[in-house]
Amino acid sequence: MEKRITIHPDICNGRPIITNTRISVQTIIEFLGAGDSIEEVLEEYPSLEREDIYACIQFAAKLMGNHYEVRKIA
Repeated sequence: MEKRITIHPDICNGRPIITNTRISVQTIIEFLGAGDSIEEVLEEYPSLEREDIYACIQFAAKLMGNHYEVRKIA
């Protein structure tokens, strides 16, 4: 996963992206969350490999492994 996902403050406002692209992890997860299959995502982004999609899923899973607290603000 570390080789396939990059975070750089000057690229896509520091959002995690697939390395050597401007495709964010969020974009891929949103496609999958909307019901698109991995094959459909790969058709939409032919420069990606299946392992890129898996890396996005792994990244999201690790991120969700953190502790979160929801607070109401004003």
